[in-house]
Amino acid sequence: MKKLGLIINPIAGMGGRVGLKGTDGPGILQKAIEIGAEPVAQRRTLDTLNALAPLKESIALITCPCKMGEDAAVECGFTPKIIAGLSLASTTAKDTMRAARSMREMGVDLLLFAGGDGTARDVYEAIGNSTVALGIPTGVKVHSAVFALNPVAAGDLCALYLQGKAKKVREAEVMDIDEEDYRKGNLSARLYGYLKIPFRSRYVQRLKSGSSPDERYSQESIAAFVIENMLDTHHYIIGPGTTTRAIMEKLGLDFSLLGIDIVFRKKLVGKDLNEMEILSLIQGKLCKMILTPIGSQGYLLGRGNQQISPKVISSVGKDNIIIVATPNKIDSLEGRPLFVDTGDEKTDRWLSGYFRIFTSYRDSIIYRVAH
Repeated sequence: MKKLGLIINPIAGMGGRVGLKGTDGPGILQKAIEIGAEPVAQRRTLDTLNALAPLKESIALITCPCKMGEDAAVECGFTPKIIAGLSLASTTAKDTMRAARSMREMGVDLLLFAGGDGTARDVYEAIGNSTVALGIPTGVKVHSAVFALNPVAAGDLCALYLQGKAKKVREAEVMDIDEEDYRKGNLSARLYGYLKIPFRSRYVQRLKSGSSPDERYSQESIAAFVIENMLDTHHYIIGPGTTTRAIMEKLGLDFSLLGIDIVFRKKLVGKDLNEMEILSLIQGKLCKMILTPIGSQGYLLGRGNQQISPKVISSVGKDNIIIVATPNKIDSLEGRPLFVDTGDEKTDRWLSGYFRIFTSYRDSIIYRVAH
């Protein structure tokens, strides 16, 4: 039987919808809980394990106690072996690293871990590139290239690898950022190392890339066109990114580069908002949403903008989503579609299809969005 390791960071992603951009540190976690944050890692891991369910009789699943893996495994019908000696009251990076080392020593064929970039960093520090691993994306910031496109893709790729149908392995970048700087609007990612992952391009996400200085003209021409067509009857939800930043700069407004803002009649009415604040401001109002995808990765929703939840998307409506991207950003996708990973399968399917993307002043293309 193939040995599969599973580690869940149960607090990963809790800071997303409440606008805290992560949950690193006990103070931030407590704040997230106080303003209504709910766990997401367990639910998203269930999607991965359900994709693996047909193989459960041929997989020896090794995992951690309770919320770090056992609960999800049992719910999906697995009979896992539990690593002893881990903390149950609250989980820390040390628990993740201890579990990863134990699984390496037990000779797992593949180590699945659910979390974000911080979890990937912990796994890397514990095992280096000695064991093949794969991330289930459940965090707020998921810049690293060690994650599957979404939880179901993680399960599908894991199944292919364990059955010997996906034999290719490659080293993928583990990136992480300083969350305190991130909350202040400064985004600077650092390379920590490389994990070995099973690889098929259609199942794994790419490393996030930033905008280059020569994209500035395109960003400004997009901004001019968007502003020219803004309606005084609508509120505009402005997503994060350098392309959307150009719109706020051209309007002369204060803005949060890495958060969600709302503009009405070309005035700022809400800055760095969480999910509930967005819903409160747009309730009963006409609304549009301006989004730009992440360079190279192509994520439109579900990476760094979880405040724009399925409830927000439903309130705005699919036809009121405005997508903007420079030609360089589109080229960086190399023909791959844009992706949505909102955490709700129904919403992701509803958003799939073809959208108009504005790439310059009065220039646009039709491009596919997939879930």
